[in-house]
Amino acid sequence: MFTGIIQGVGTIANIEQHDSSYILSIKTFAGFLNDIKPGDSICVQGVCLTVTKLEQDTFIVDVSAETIRCTTFTNLKLDQQLNLEQALTLSDHLGGHLVTGHVDATGEIVDITKESNSTRYTIRAPESISKYIAKKGSICIDGVSLTVNDVEDNNFTVNIIPHTIENTAIIHYRLGTFVNLEIDLVARYVERLHTY
Repeated sequence: MFTGIIQGVGTIANIEQHDSSYILSIKTFAGFLNDIKPGDSICVQGVCLTVTKLEQDTFIVDVSAETIRCTTFTNLKLDQQLNLEQALTLSDHLGGHLVTGHVDATGEIVDITKESNSTRYTIRAPESISKYIAKKGSICIDGVSLTVNDVEDNNFTVNIIPHTIENTAIIHYRLGTFVNLEIDLVARYVERLHTY
């Protein structure tokens, strides 16, 4: 489990392709890997991945074909920056919301508007998950816990403050950028209970 509070940004140092899967090497920032060991989970751009190997300030992960199909990982590039968060421990503050790192779908940024001291991003979500996105509810975008401002049809908006933009991969968002989306965990279970 994660909180959606990004601890920093890593950079793709190597992409090794094996048939339809990848082995990724991700270079991190000072101190991030101090308490990490092989087998631990790290949320990478909203995707929960298992560390298989550590090399100084770099960690290695396997990315399955299924993960690639369901996320923005189809378009990974060398030197691309990725949001990173270590798994939650019982003593951590829950500053965002409960995030699993299981991406539900990808969305597309269709509008970016500066609003006072924040920036409003409009994201088009696939119809398959739109019903789970609620005004003032939580959503995880590329691993970042955010609050939904408004919802209209398959589009929803979030406002992001400068600190979050400058300290995450959001700084690279442009019109047409695709992002990983994870709906609020509660919405999944409410619907499941409703079907019985």
